Amino acid sequence: MSATAPRVMSLSNVYRDVRSKTEDLCRPLSVDDHVVQPIADVSPPKWHLAHTTWFFETFLLSSHLAGYRVFDEKYAELFNSYYEGIGSRHPRAERGNLSRPTLDEVHEYRRYVDVAMEMLLDSVHGSGDEIVSRTVLGLNHEQQHQELIVTDLKFILGHNPLRPAYRLGDDDNHSSPRPQTYAPVTGGLVMIGAEANEPFCFDNETPKHRVWVDDFEFAERLVTNEEYLAFIEDDGYRTPSLWLSDGWREVNERDWKAPEYWTQRDSTWHEYTLAGESELIPNVPVTHISFYEADAFARWYGARLATEFEWEHAADQVRDKLESTESRGFHPRSAGGKGVRQLLDECWQWTMSSYAPYPGFRPLSGTLGEYNGKFMANQMVLRGGSCASPQGHVRHTYRNFFYAKDRWQFTGIRLVKNGSKL
Repeated sequence: MSATAPRVMSLSNVYRDVRSKTEDLCRPLSVDDHVVQPIADVSPPKWHLAHTTWFFETFLLSSHLAGYRVFDEKYAELFNSYYEGIGSRHPRAERGNLSRPTLDEVHEYRRYVDVAMEMLLDSVHGSGDEIVSRTVLGLNHEQQHQELIVTDLKFILGHNPLRPAYRLGDDDNHSSPRPQTYAPVTGGLVMIGAEANEPFCFDNETPKHRVWVDDFEFAERLVTNEEYLAFIEDDGYRTPSLWLSDGWREVNERDWKAPEYWTQRDSTWHEYTLAGESELIPNVPVTHISFYEADAFARWYGARLATEFEWEHAADQVRDKLESTESRGFHPRSAGGKGVRQLLDECWQWTMSSYAPYPGFRPLSGTLGEYNGKFMANQMVLRGGSCASPQGHVRHTYRNFFYAKDRWQFTGIRLVKNGSKL
């Protein structure tokens, strides 16, 4: 991690703001909603509330606040996610079995740790203090879990037979269709990655290094529901020549016929969103698809997915125009305006790049080194951000990563074509 923290006097305010936003996301939920776990990939909201608190207790309070006593020694095992260096962990697939501690006890745990964190932050002297850098990492970690709460909750509610709404969304999904156009991007030897003096970046975004990129054409918007529906109607899910071998196996074993949350009734397609289920809106980005589906669609369309380096280079060309705004309805919106759009705040965009370390990458020292580095195998990189990403949490160097079969995140498609000079 490279972090230049805000002024120490404001860090407590940032801490309180991030922590309160996590609880705000859970406020519309019932107690029952907090404990459901339909699949191993999805964690119950109550677990997220406790795990993000465990992070501050484990990596800050226990080692940096004199006289601190842990809230409950058993929580070290219950709410450890994947840190082998900490000790044993409750199995990920069994987090939904944790009816105890109760939701009230988890909120008491959060208050207990928050009081201690206020005391710790009051003791900080200077922005270079390790307490500051670990707190900034912890806050960014909690923001990641805010996004996970939204996507996990969508899977929980979206697979409930009642298809209940989480909250009403905005009505900004009905703009006029915009034809797909491509922006030419000049390649060359380009710089990729985050600078060491960025206000914040994760370790996997570093070090900044040179990569050769050929000329290419970058789609100015994401692929829409209407375009993806044409792929379905053209037997895209039944044409093996469009699919990678592993993808074709997933299609058949999982019986994929459409993106996650799409349902066909009486020849009409519907889509579940956190505002409830409605007829499919043609002009919004298709989302909740796997890498395999994105790759197959691109091949059918006569295009391809970008490498993560092409994506970052294209985004860097328009970075002064990039904006990230929190969605009110937690669903992608249609493209508006001209030029490159939908880079940061609609859907994570699959790339054709495997998740691997940059040349010269060094993970954080100690147990925190498990944060990113140990996952650099068998996953694919996604770029951009989504309608569930916290404001200010996405940037053009951010490297998200998931397995190629994963669909429960807000994942979509950005197409590219080879440049005319190739």
